[in-house]
Amino acid sequence: MNAPTPIAVLISGRGSNLQCLIDACASDNYPARIAAVISNRPDAYGLKRAKEAGIPAIAIDHKAYETREDFEDALDSALREAGAEFVCLAGFMRILTAGFVNRWDGRMINIHPSLLPKFKGVDTHARAIAAGESEHGCTVHWVTPGMDEGPVIAQARVPVLEGDTPETLAARVLVEEHRLYPEALKMALNDTASVLR
Repeated sequence: MNAPTPIAVLISGRGSNLQCLIDACASDNYPARIAAVISNRPDAYGLKRAKEAGIPAIAIDHKAYETREDFEDALDSALREAGAEFVCLAGFMRILTAGFVNRWDGRMINIHPSLLPKFKGVDTHARAIAAGESEHGCTVHWVTPGMDEGPVIAQARVPVLEGDTPETLAARVLVEEHRLYPEALKMALNDTASVLR
């Protein structure tokens, strides 16, 4: 079997999707290993998850940089120093410039809490309820310069139930996110491997 691909996970918060990736990478036959977890928020709980799993946890506070490009240069340097060959965005709440995205073209994926192309951006659960949708869900997609516009790798669906609130719907979608992300990452790495062969 080929050696697992070293990946980095970018987070901004509690890191529940990070945890599902940590758990998946603990399996002997999973095709990835987490080389670093990086957060733009030094107080992100996900950094604690990484440390507890013995994974390098790096805080790069975007507020410490004068421009978005300066922050992204620091982020790119940290990714390369960690030896990351692939990047997973998992609740990373920064819009990345085209320059950064293009540096990692074909090697960066994101999980988004809607059935793209519906409900790009934020507040997806409230927007799905307000629109009267009968189903909602999550999408793992390739990251491209357009926000939430990259090709879909995989999706998971949940019904929108009568009486749902954004919180109840979000909780049901999150269960599917945790199931979907490790599977979609495996698919993405297989795609990447076939391109590199």
